[in-house]
Amino acid sequence: MLAYDFLAPRAKDAGKTMVLDKGLGLHAAADLVQTAGATISFIKLGWGTAATMDQELVRQKIAYYKEAGIVVYPGGTLLEVAEAAGKYSQFLTASKELGFTGVEVSDGSTQISTERRTELIQEAQAAGFYVIAEVGKKNPTLDHELTPQERVVQIKQDLEAGANYVIIEAREAGKNIGIYDQNGNIIEDELATIARVGTEHLIFEAPLKSQQAALILQFGPQVNLGNIATDEATSVETLRRGLRADTVGRI
Repeated sequence: MLAYDFLAPRAKDAGKTMVLDKGLGLHAAADLVQTAGATISFIKLGWGTAATMDQELVRQKIAYYKEAGIVVYPGGTLLEVAEAAGKYSQFLTASKELGFTGVEVSDGSTQISTERRTELIQEAQAAGFYVIAEVGKKNPTLDHELTPQERVVQIKQDLEAGANYVIIEAREAGKNIGIYDQNGNIIEDELATIARVGTEHLIFEAPLKSQQAALILQFGPQVNLGNIATDEATSVETLRRGLRADTVGRI
C-alpha cells in the first residue's frame, strides 16, 4: 500500500513513462526499480551504452527491469550502427540473448529509407520484440528541415508498419529540436499538427520539468513522456497525480 494512499491515487489511464538509463550500475538500477518501478513502462539503455558494458552486467540490469514489468530496450543509435554495418540480424539475435524485450527503430544519426525502415520494424516484430520507432534527427540543423507534416507522415507509416509507439525526438537536452525552441519551450503550432494524429501511441521526449508539466496540463496525466532522467521518474509521477506545485488542482 502506498503512503497517503487516500490522496491523489494514480489514474487507471495514466500515461507511459520512458526513462533513460545512461549507464546505471546494478545497485542504482535496483534502487530505481524499488522507488519508481511501478510507474515506469519503458527503460532505454541510451545510445550505444549497452555495448560498452560487460554482457553479464547488461543481462542482470535487464533482469531487474523485466522483473518489474518494464519493457527494456537498447538505444536506437545502436540499431543504426548495426544496420549501417550490415549486421541488423546479428543485432536482433544478440539483443534477444541479452534479454531485451524491445528495440527502437530510428534514423536520428544515419539515413535509412522509408522502405527499409518499414522492414526493420517488421523484422523486429517478427523476432518477438516490442517495437518503438523514433521520428527526428539528432543534429538540430537536419531536424529543423523536417516539417511537422513530414513528421506526421513518418509517424503514420511507422504505426502502419507495426510499431507499438512512436517517439518524438528531443534528445536529453530538450532544446532547439523537435517540438521545442532554443529555450526548451513548446512550439505550439508544431505540437498541434503532430497531435492531430492522436497522442495515444506517441511518446513525447520531455527531459525538462517545464515540458513535462506543460504536456500533462495540455493532454492530461495520460500523456506519454520519454527521456526522463532516472532521478526524475518519481518527480514525473507527482506531476501526473497533481502532487507538485506545477499541476496541483489543475488536472
